[in-house]
Amino acid sequence: MIQMNTAISVSGLEKSYKNLKVLKGINFTVKQGSIFALLGSNGSGKTTMIKILTTLLKPDKGSAQICDFDVVRQSDQVRGKISLTGQSAAVDEILTGRENLRMIGKLRHLPDANNKTDELLEQFDLLDAADRRVATYSGGMRRKLDLAMSLIGNPSVVFLDEPTTGLDPQGRIAMWGIIKDFSHSGVTVFLTTQYLEEADELADQIAILNEGKIVAEGTATELKKLIPHGYIELGFRDEKELQLAHDLLDEYNASLNQENQTLSIATDGSIKQMTNILNRLENGDIPVAVFSQKLPTLEDVFLTIIGENKGKGHDT
Repeated sequence: MIQMNTAISVSGLEKSYKNLKVLKGINFTVKQGSIFALLGSNGSGKTTMIKILTTLLKPDKGSAQICDFDVVRQSDQVRGKISLTGQSAAVDEILTGRENLRMIGKLRHLPDANNKTDELLEQFDLLDAADRRVATYSGGMRRKLDLAMSLIGNPSVVFLDEPTTGLDPQGRIAMWGIIKDFSHSGVTVFLTTQYLEEADELADQIAILNEGKIVAEGTATELKKLIPHGYIELGFRDEKELQLAHDLLDEYNASLNQENQTLSIATDGSIKQMTNILNRLENGDIPVAVFSQKLPTLEDVFLTIIGENKGKGHDT
């Protein structure tokens, strides 16, 4: 039985495509009104997970509930509680923004579709463009309209699959504010994203999916503690000194950033290690222009956890 404050519950979920096992016993819960981020490389199973939770695909084993409704046995009730926004904006370019919203309202048989349309146009800052054909909208405007359309039926759970893909930095930050507003209004958000800083900024809870299994789960702060010591960053005066330092410190697997002329080295936190690195550079007559110690980022955690998974491909 799901607790009253649980919006999504997944237990022992498995899914295979022929001989390829995509999900291998997935378990997690998502609290009502929270933002949950599912992270994973291409092919990790993120899209399959969303398809199962939104009733588009049946699992082979295990169970999943949305708002206490089983996604297989009670799929109609689940569809009444959710909305799904995919990676590409699902808007009609021939219609205006207002017409797109009203069309969804009528399809959902809402008695106040016109009022809800006006409310959402204002909420998403689309009033000025409301009566223009969507073909004239920018990518960011289409994305906002797509999200507005997903809210027309007052869903309890919103699934956002890569919601800021293709947006410029300003558009992404604006979208982050909208997603936070979802959560503040009590809507549960299930988010997949390729931007680690996006999950860090938005998510109350994060799960990392790798090769069909949840390999880490927690808040961003909890996950960062998995790499307690972070890394040091060394800055150099020019590209020649940067390359010399990189070659000299090869055994430390230093990451080179030519644009900023810096080296980043994962550290065990000991003074001995940092002293050895700096002494080696001094003995090699390579001056360090800038030295700083950095706390681990969510990207550091992600890359460390999935580091052995070198495969690339389309998400499944």
